[in-house]
Amino acid sequence: MSLELRYFAWVRERIGSPGESLDVPGDVTTVGDLISWLANKDEGYAAAFAEPDIIRAAIDHEHVEHDAALAGAKEVAFFPPMTGG
Repeated sequence: MSLELRYFAWVRERIGSPGESLDVPGDVTTVGDLISWLANKDEGYAAAFAEPDIIRAAIDHEHVEHDAALAGAKEVAFFPPMTGG
């Protein structure tokens, strides 16, 4: 499956890119699977996804939980928790 990935705030800083197009393996079926797979790519991804539980995600501009299915998705965005102020 081919996905457009977008990274925001310190997730982007740690990975070193605002986004990319990637072909993900067939066994990557949920957002949580994608986070785990990305965390194993290299040190930057490992740092970005070191605490997966705090990473927020959106599929095609809709906020989702980590158990959300990737089937039919075109874009997945990752960002840290947001704070007000």
